Amino acid sequence: MSDPFFQPVSGMTLARYAGVPTFMRLPHLPEGHPRRAEVDVGLLGMPWDGGTSNRPGARHGPRALRDASTMVREMNRATGIRPFASMNVADLGDATMSPVDQDAALSALSDAVRSAVADGIRPLSVGGDHLCTLAVLRGLGGPPPALVLLDSHTDLYPPYFGGGTLTHGNPFRQAAEEGLIDPARSTMIGMRGTAYDSADFDHAAELGIRIVTTDRMLEDGLAATAALARERAGPGPVYLSFDIDFVDPAFAPGTGTPEVGGPTSQQALTVLRALAGLDLVGADLVEVSPPFDTGGITAWLGASVLFELLCLMAPRS
Repeated sequence: MSDPFFQPVSGMTLARYAGVPTFMRLPHLPEGHPRRAEVDVGLLGMPWDGGTSNRPGARHGPRALRDASTMVREMNRATGIRPFASMNVADLGDATMSPVDQDAALSALSDAVRSAVADGIRPLSVGGDHLCTLAVLRGLGGPPPALVLLDSHTDLYPPYFGGGTLTHGNPFRQAAEEGLIDPARSTMIGMRGTAYDSADFDHAAELGIRIVTTDRMLEDGLAATAALARERAGPGPVYLSFDIDFVDPAFAPGTGTPEVGGPTSQQALTVLRALAGLDLVGADLVEVSPPFDTGGITAWLGASVLFELLCLMAPRS
């Protein structure tokens, strides 16, 4: 059972639009807080989009998601899971990421993750663009986890414009090169849209990463696709990364590189629930860009995704 200190503030006692917003109305425990060592899962903001190659704005994602997540309640009605009853969860604040220095920003994020892991905390990180995930993986330590990616892009391309500067299109190519993920156990789901060429798919094949396109996912079925990812990952450590553009922009317009023809919000949540059983050492949600959102629907979907990820990280009876 979790400590009452770590229970979210109930909407029955304080209106959800009132008070200081934290992720899911949880206590804020920044680095150095005396109770950090009691946290099982910590939500960490990644307010940075310096790796964006198209429409910016994801640096504002953590703040918008904190506000939207005040609507999250205690129980997952679809699965019956009550994550706050089985583990201590807290808002760890934001990594201090420089908006003008990519190396410093990514290093600060890696340090923040490393500090959380040293305190025994599994990070549930909130972006921010997808290059942030590379910094999280650098900070995790331990054996390289399998990657389960829900995204409309592979993010396996070489650096753009012939240079060496990384962007949100390269994090997993770089992560594989640095030995931060186990490609032979990794699965990427949801790829679709136009492409420059087949270089990213070819590189995935060379690495041993399995790609399931959106068309294949819908043809094979959501449960079968999730089962494939679980089977490939096996019993070892797994990192799950969810790019909001995995979802069709009709349901998630607030993102930098939208691709039409994706799953609905309900289908996306179904896939997440079907991934239950993975040994998650961490997870993230990235690429929510509030300036391109419509009525807050992307942020609300993102908050719901965060809750589903949290439920996946909760212990199972």
